[in-house]
Amino acid sequence: MNARQLLSRLPERLATGAFVLHSGLQKWKGDEQTAQGLHGMASGTYPFLAKLAPTTFLRLLATVEITTGLALLVPFVPRVLAGALLTGFSGGLMGLYLKTPGLREPGSLAPTPDGLGIAKDVWLLGVGTSLVLDGILSPAEARGRKELTR
Repeated sequence: MNARQLLSRLPERLATGAFVLHSGLQKWKGDEQTAQGLHGMASGTYPFLAKLAPTTFLRLLATVEITTGLALLVPFVPRVLAGALLTGFSGGLMGLYLKTPGLREPGSLAPTPDGLGIAKDVWLLGVGTSLVLDGILSPAEARGRKELTR
């Protein structure tokens, strides 16, 4: 990646990375009530999460957010990797938004007041997929991948 490519993606990586990192650090310090609330909502949408203790779930969620935030903030982490982490994380949020009753207006993608907090995170999905596509379609990165596979 050349300096121009690095600089062109730096603002979105810094803004998104700082936001996600902060969210993860807040969850890391979360109490039992926070753990139970987040775990209850997530396990209602993703039943396999019910097997985890609420505090374990909160720590895992915090770890995913912290890792994703740091990957975005560290400029030498490839765009494809940072974008893939962010896309996976935000995809889970969008699944939560789409599958949790009461977060959307009936028969619509429009959020209810309760769903607005999660619906707005669609921008994370947009940034993540943009980073992945940019990394895949970048001629410099494509040349680097070809050289690595020789």
